[in-house]
Amino acid sequence: MDEPVLCRRIPTPPWGDVADRHIVTIDEYIKTGGYAALEQALSMDPADVISVVRDSELRGRGGAGFPCGVKWGFLPDPDGGQRYLAVNCDEAEPGTFKDRLLIDYDPHLVLEGIAIACWACRLDTAYFFIRGEYRSQAGVVEAAIQEAYDHGIFGPQGLLKGKVDLKVDCFLHRSAGAYICGEETGLIEAIEGKRAWPRVKPPFPAVEGIFRRPTIVNNVETLAAVPDIVTRGADWYKTMGCASSIGKPGSYGSKLMGVSGHVTRPGVYECDLGISVRDLVEQYCGGMRGGKAYKACIPGGVSMGVLGPDQYEAELDFDIGARYDLMGLGTACPIICDEDTDMVSVARNIARFFRNESCGQCTPCREGSEWLYQLLRRIEVGDGRSRDLDMTLEIAGSMGVIPGTTICGLADGNNWAVRTIVNKFRDEFEARVKPSIVPVTVGATK
Repeated sequence: MDEPVLCRRIPTPPWGDVADRHIVTIDEYIKTGGYAALEQALSMDPADVISVVRDSELRGRGGAGFPCGVKWGFLPDPDGGQRYLAVNCDEAEPGTFKDRLLIDYDPHLVLEGIAIACWACRLDTAYFFIRGEYRSQAGVVEAAIQEAYDHGIFGPQGLLKGKVDLKVDCFLHRSAGAYICGEETGLIEAIEGKRAWPRVKPPFPAVEGIFRRPTIVNNVETLAAVPDIVTRGADWYKTMGCASSIGKPGSYGSKLMGVSGHVTRPGVYECDLGISVRDLVEQYCGGMRGGKAYKACIPGGVSMGVLGPDQYEAELDFDIGARYDLMGLGTACPIICDEDTDMVSVARNIARFFRNESCGQCTPCREGSEWLYQLLRRIEVGDGRSRDLDMTLEIAGSMGVIPGTTICGLADGNNWAVRTIVNKFRDEFEARVKPSIVPVTVGATK
């Protein structure tokens, strides 16, 4: 594989009080070219802005990887009513911490992306939906939004001090702290002040979203990529990353990858999509911690599944799901496991997380998640039998959107995580279970 165009570690001092870290103010942001992309976008027709983003093949950085420009194109024509942008900064996927860095240090980059998206899609209200546990980060975003109002970026005068007559308001909305709030329709329900129960689709948010009005839901990192695409163009953006090897939209651009686990230098790295797990770990993260051997990698949040010991060369791009039996790339924030990791305990811990975070609306998810956790807990302590292992795979394979039994993908995350761990490390599970008792028919001869 060719050397990536870009891979660098983003400085991440210890998370603490806001006073301990430098936050880029709006004046500093403008001095370094900030909001120039917004000015350029406002000089373009909204449809042309959407075309540039579509041509760049920017794909969603929140987990699903859906093409951003295509999503923007789903909106119906304006009808005089309100139209919304929901900015997903819930970031509750275990192992994922890259959006936090963006809002903590460079919030105006995200706000500029929000303003451009509102112009391109003719949206008049943006809700910045932030994870409930991000208390200090919420203060940073709130202050940045106020700066943007003070400088005429948002407000009743129109975007960028009235350069266009589209009036955009931006509000911070704090999450209730549940994992399910990160699902786009659960997020919409939470913004409306309701319990974050995902909605049945269709209708999709672009048609009926917040308050049943047209709504675009974009991740923080996705919107942060938009200003550079507008100023530098789609062709520039596609010099980074890689084309698809299976005939799908490409994996273009750089990607923030929050690396955690058993590496020498964990942190957030900006890399070209397509970098291999091995290169990321050994060239940029200082190798495996303590010189131990690599064993497994959860490449994009625990819901995507696991890469096995023979998949160290796996490329971190949007084709990873089809090539390595995963649900997808997800957030591209790898969790690295060394040779001493107990994969049975990993599976049980993940099942516990999803059991606790299921909203309970769908029976297969509510009941199946509990059964998966109980079965894996029994296997972990050595009380399981071989039939428990078979039952674990059967339950996992019968819950989720992909088999069509649930409304949202939470059950799929549980399903793929458990199935891939069991299938790729089955010997560890078999070593912990006892043989199932084979019934003997009365009177049968040997």
